[in-house]
Amino acid sequence: MDDYVITVLSNIGMISFVALSAYLLLLTGVISFGQQAYFGLGAYAAGAATAMLLLPIWAGILIGACVAGLMAALVGALTLRLRGLYFSISTLAFAEMVRLVLLIVEVQVEVDGELVGPAGAEGFHDIRWMFERDISLGEFMLLIYALLALVLVALLLIERSRLGSIFRMLGSDDLLADMQGLNVVGYRVLAAGLAGVLAGIGGALYAHFTTYVEPQFFNVMLGVHALAYGLIGGLGTAFGPLIGVAIDVGFLEAVRFIQGYRMIVFGGLVALLLIFMPRGLLDEERVHRLKARFRRRGDAHAAGS
Repeated sequence: MDDYVITVLSNIGMISFVALSAYLLLLTGVISFGQQAYFGLGAYAAGAATAMLLLPIWAGILIGACVAGLMAALVGALTLRLRGLYFSISTLAFAEMVRLVLLIVEVQVEVDGELVGPAGAEGFHDIRWMFERDISLGEFMLLIYALLALVLVALLLIERSRLGSIFRMLGSDDLLADMQGLNVVGYRVLAAGLAGVLAGIGGALYAHFTTYVEPQFFNVMLGVHALAYGLIGGLGTAFGPLIGVAIDVGFLEAVRFIQGYRMIVFGGLVALLLIFMPRGLLDEERVHRLKARFRRRGDAHAAGS
């Protein structure tokens, strides 16, 4: 497998974290245009942990996830009482504020005779944990997908639990959930914090894969795409956003003759799906039918044996 394919697959894996982040909030009935902020905070925090404090990679990822998750929960606590478009605008405003702050923050320390750390608009260079330990692109890709698999298992377990049912109830009718005695804002703050953790993990991996991050990458288009991935792939299962990422980053990247029109094709695809499949390719009804079909096949196989 050549480096180009590994890079594309790695990008699919890393962007999947921010897509799952937006998906988790969509389940609770809120639309966020600001998940790129937590992706960026995770990237900078994890990069600072390994490049400036010389901590191991697991500590960097954990710090990036915690910083992003705590900030997301704090922002959620302050804004989730807003409804509809007002909340969406507040998330966008916060994300832009984070990006602008990162453009001016300069905090560097000397490591092995060189200054390392965020340098404002010039970005954060020399996050070289992977190269200093002679980790190949392929090996780091395996780390990305190992963590993504763990996250998917955790999300699937949540979806089968009472918490997952509450999240979907909030997305369907938050007034009904409130009438049943559920703390609507509290559960949405919890979802926001978990979503921030997911985005932070993706950002931490991204910083160490590219070895360089800059504030301009964490712009509004990343947030819009993260939201669109769930709408394309479907909200019936955590696998839905991964399909959206694979279509955008994978398929459209592979079909070179349309790369110049990538945004047009992607935007048209989102528009068509919103018209004909408002809940995406794998919506709740389709997922239920697939599960029932597999269950019948399993029962028939068990009866035949």
